[in-house]
Amino acid sequence: MPDDYGVGSWPHRRARINPAGLALRQARRTLTYGELARRVEQLARSLAARGIRPGDRVAYLGLNDIATFEVFFAAGRLGAIFVPLNTRLAAGEITALLDDAAPGALFYGPEQEELIWQVGPAARGAGVLAPVRGTGGSGGDSYEALIEAGASLPPVAAEVALSDHAVILYTSGTTGRPKGALLSHANLTFNTMNQLAHVDVLSTDTALCMCPLFHATGLGQVSLPTIFKGGTVVVSPKFEPGEILAAIAQLRIASFSAVPTMLQMLCDHPDFPGTELSSVRYVIYGGSMVTERVAVAWQDRGVHVLQGYGMTEAAPGVYLAIPDGAAQRPVSVGLPHFFTDVALSPLSGQEPGASSGELLVRGLNVSGGYWNRPAETAQAFPDGWFRSGDVIRTAGDGWAYVVDRIKDIIISGGENIYPAQVEAVISSLPGVADCALIAVPDQRWGEVGLAFVVQAAPQAWTEASLREALRTELAAFKIPKYVRFVDQLPRTATGKVRKQDLRSLAAAEGDHDAHDR
Repeated sequence: MPDDYGVGSWPHRRARINPAGLALRQARRTLTYGELARRVEQLARSLAARGIRPGDRVAYLGLNDIATFEVFFAAGRLGAIFVPLNTRLAAGEITALLDDAAPGALFYGPEQEELIWQVGPAARGAGVLAPVRGTGGSGGDSYEALIEAGASLPPVAAEVALSDHAVILYTSGTTGRPKGALLSHANLTFNTMNQLAHVDVLSTDTALCMCPLFHATGLGQVSLPTIFKGGTVVVSPKFEPGEILAAIAQLRIASFSAVPTMLQMLCDHPDFPGTELSSVRYVIYGGSMVTERVAVAWQDRGVHVLQGYGMTEAAPGVYLAIPDGAAQRPVSVGLPHFFTDVALSPLSGQEPGASSGELLVRGLNVSGGYWNRPAETAQAFPDGWFRSGDVIRTAGDGWAYVVDRIKDIIISGGENIYPAQVEAVISSLPGVADCALIAVPDQRWGEVGLAFVVQAAPQAWTEASLREALRTELAAFKIPKYVRFVDQLPRTATGKVRKQDLRSLAAAEGDHDAHDR
């Protein structure tokens, strides 16, 4: 890369990306690779001048933005640790994460100004406090002034190794207090290599980043692989189906990652049938399975819908379907990634060598543990393998299927009930928009199922008629003993159902009406 981009002092340069190529686009704003390199270097110099050192945390609280990428790369340039925070959390939750990470710098979007004031001392404990738009906001620094100041500061001298920590990504916290998964530069690099080995990413691609960048999917599934190849990433701050469809057509989007609810909202939008989708080669999704009608809607438009399986601790990819075979196996999460080892640990009562079991994962993309959590690290990573807590089944052809979370399995009268199976059957019923199954205590059977069901049309089902409809599809012991109709299910920012919230709701309500089993 030429010296006039301000990076001539970087050691061991191996540039292969055109500096004039478009790296990032957001609405009318664009940034070439040369401009991105210059701004990242200058921001890193300013942070170093303000005392940020290798290993320090640099937090970001805001919607997806070009600045999110700049702060991420600047932190990495310094050997500091990037900490993106969930914008959907309340002030108390953000305070807890800031107390845990203790960042030396905190950047925030203008829409977070009020929240920053509510957080108060926890935010102001950061030596650098800067909104990424405006002139300083809550008494903090101006983001653009920091970048401009870096032009006259000495180059950053930090040497960053692959083994150094790059990111702390806080887990969704569906079962309790979020944990910060530590991802190294190697983890991010080899997750990118895994993606490139699995799907064809081109330097001419324009990819869409609409999943939040505080989640591993937003960073790792499409964005970083596209940037690695020198393509263009279009940054979407918010998910609005009509705007996303317009962007896909106007900007000739080649790929994006999504959660199932996003894919459903896009194909249900009135603009979907008339939107030009010929540029889209593939969509990667995960978190849960899309309904068959949604997958078919995209496949009928010539788009490969590739389900993947991963977790924050794997940066995030573990399995991913491939275009050759995905349509014939719509509920499979695909094949293991190239640089990832997987194994199945027998469940209680299973014989070794069974085709299903708890998934164990290790590899160059897998985290070494959690920030400030030595006991939980030791529990989750015994003998170098990460215990996923998920039950996976592997077919004879090597394609894998997610059975369920171990903690979600309902043991009723000695029989195992896998909520994912029951949820899939209920979701296939006409007039059902969404559902989730949890366990509730039962004096006779130990525990039984309680289904929370969202109806597409009011009174499409009654509790009795829904349970009756399941009798031809499920064994009697799998049919939920209780059904509750709700307007919506609580979900995390990445679309996962917050079953802990449903368990709390069920516990607060106490006894349920009895039904014969």
